[in-house]
Amino acid sequence: MSSDVTGLPDHLTVSQAQATFKRQLSDSVVAASIFIVSGEKLRGILSASKLLQERDGNKSITQLMSGILFQAKPSDTRQDIAQRVAEQPQRLIPVVENDRLVGCLGEREIARLRAAEITEDAQRQGATQPLEIPYLETTPFTLWKKRAVWLLFLFVAQAYTSSVIEHYEHALESAIALAFFIPLLIGTGGNSGTQITSTLVRAMALGEVRLRDLGKIIRKEISTAMLIALTLGCAGYARAWMMGIGPDITVIVSITLVCITLWSSVISSVTPMVLKRLGIDPAVVSAPFISTLIDGTGLIIYFNIAQYFLGIP
Repeated sequence: MSSDVTGLPDHLTVSQAQATFKRQLSDSVVAASIFIVSGEKLRGILSASKLLQERDGNKSITQLMSGILFQAKPSDTRQDIAQRVAEQPQRLIPVVENDRLVGCLGEREIARLRAAEITEDAQRQGATQPLEIPYLETTPFTLWKKRAVWLLFLFVAQAYTSSVIEHYEHALESAIALAFFIPLLIGTGGNSGTQITSTLVRAMALGEVRLRDLGKIIRKEISTAMLIALTLGCAGYARAWMMGIGPDITVIVSITLVCITLWSSVISSVTPMVLKRLGIDPAVVSAPFISTLIDGTGLIIYFNIAQYFLGIP
């Protein structure tokens, strides 16, 4: 934030404001915009070019100024400002505290702020804590601290996938061919979920979607998932048929692909929005996190469908 801002009192006429503004200019800094203030209270913003080009010197500068889309506070986080800029693009952001203009964020500062926020979100999507310094300057110990916590969490979470397989061991013993398709099915569910969360988290960061849009999001993603599910279901059927698998397992694999894809679309659509509602950064819904969640639940879907069609108790 820069505390060196160009401001003019709101009671000035155009000719007075032009003279005052020219006196404030330095050889190195030329303000593109001027804040109009009443005392220390911000009233609006005025383009410097608009002020200098105005020929009616008796006109009040309040007649030329425009309103501020939004103001920032010193306590605002980088994420708060980045999201508001995405929703309402603004070249200059005044920083106001207790109705007093205390500084501003210029175009370069806003650009750096947004770039840093995008970088942080990208790192969180990869299941790692954001780096505070450039990568080549980061020590292996720091990288270990940033990555190990998430990896340990995912390691523990992944353990329930093994528990699911152990629970349905009797189903695998009854039809060993079911095991051939486990990597295919859980991988498809995770990949589908990752696509959705990546798109949705980015849309949320840009202010394109909000919590009130959840119904629209779910309808859109389920409609898309149905088309994808039919495509993958046919691909799964063809794959099982080429492997010489019996028709019963082939049908089970096809139906499971459809169900897992639909299930993944619902989970991946709802989870980021729920986290946002709870005040948690949606970017923590990383690709590994979604994959881990879909792995276990996808296996439960798979084995239950298999038990139903094969008559396994």
